[in-house]
Amino acid sequence: MQTPPPGDPGRYARQTASGLISPEGQRKLAGSSILLVGCGALGGPLAGLLVRAGVGGLVIADRDVVELHNLQSHQLYDENDVRERLPKAEAAARRLRAINSSVRVEALVADVTAGRIEGLAARADLILDGTDNFETRYLLNDAAVKLGKPWIYGGLLGTGGMTLTVLPGRGPCLRCLFPEPPAPGSQPTCDTRGVLNTAAAWVTAVQATEAIKLLSGRESEAGGFRILDVWTGTAQSPVAERKGDCPCCGRRDFEFLDARRGSSATRLCGRGAVQIMPERPVRTDLVLLKERLAPLGKVTHNGLLLEFTAGERRLVVFPDGRVLVMGTKDIAEARSLAAKYIGS
Repeated sequence: MQTPPPGDPGRYARQTASGLISPEGQRKLAGSSILLVGCGALGGPLAGLLVRAGVGGLVIADRDVVELHNLQSHQLYDENDVRERLPKAEAAARRLRAINSSVRVEALVADVTAGRIEGLAARADLILDGTDNFETRYLLNDAAVKLGKPWIYGGLLGTGGMTLTVLPGRGPCLRCLFPEPPAPGSQPTCDTRGVLNTAAAWVTAVQATEAIKLLSGRESEAGGFRILDVWTGTAQSPVAERKGDCPCCGRRDFEFLDARRGSSATRLCGRGAVQIMPERPVRTDLVLLKERLAPLGKVTHNGLLLEFTAGERRLVVFPDGRVLVMGTKDIAEARSLAAKYIGS
């Protein structure tokens, strides 16, 4: 069967029949390029919706591999991906190319860092957040504002989530709403509190719709901050205002992009371990953290430090927020584990 051309009117007839996306809007979608950072509970459905909608190109950046517990909420993957221990970005790219072969899908199996994000973002018309940690989101925010690229934040936890469409220079950025990221260990994560897959579906539906508006020429209808809870069926749209003294979009001080903010990770020579240091010492409530981690594996707390076993890896957490990830020399894997279980 011959591959339909980008923007093929027959393939997208029901989409254009809605009256919301014109044939010209569909052509704009086909000429667009998206950077998606993270391809899990949020990123997977986002990628699927937008590839089916007919975007032109999609770069997927993710540092993790597919695991069995992912299948509850990660819609792009199946048990074969788990058995093959495929990187999420590669498994996603395979599936997405089979869904729509006219879309250019590029997989990047890598940790998105301050040294890498600006080059990736410069190639895209839009940046999408499918991440699982605050530090990467603040990095995306810096890069998007500096380059003048729109980006769409998505957060997910339990039965609820939130989205924010950031239009640099025209509305609030992430730091206007949340000036500082939470301290490591101070907030639950999807792994410690859980997530309902229907909540992910709702959050990503909003994110994808905002992306389609922006890329098809309906930019004036995009924007806003939304808080959703699928279990109660509630949706709120609080007023979000741009702040003139915002460190990022107000003062244009890109602390995370310049690597003056954010955690650091170091391989420990001869230890088979990676040490992750918060940007500044914090007070981590190890008793509360033990309660969160107890249902997920073996955890001990001796009053001085906490130890948690995650599969073949062991995490040692200190009261000042420092984390040792034992059993690996892979910095990206260590960062991923710390983000999942500690929130670092």
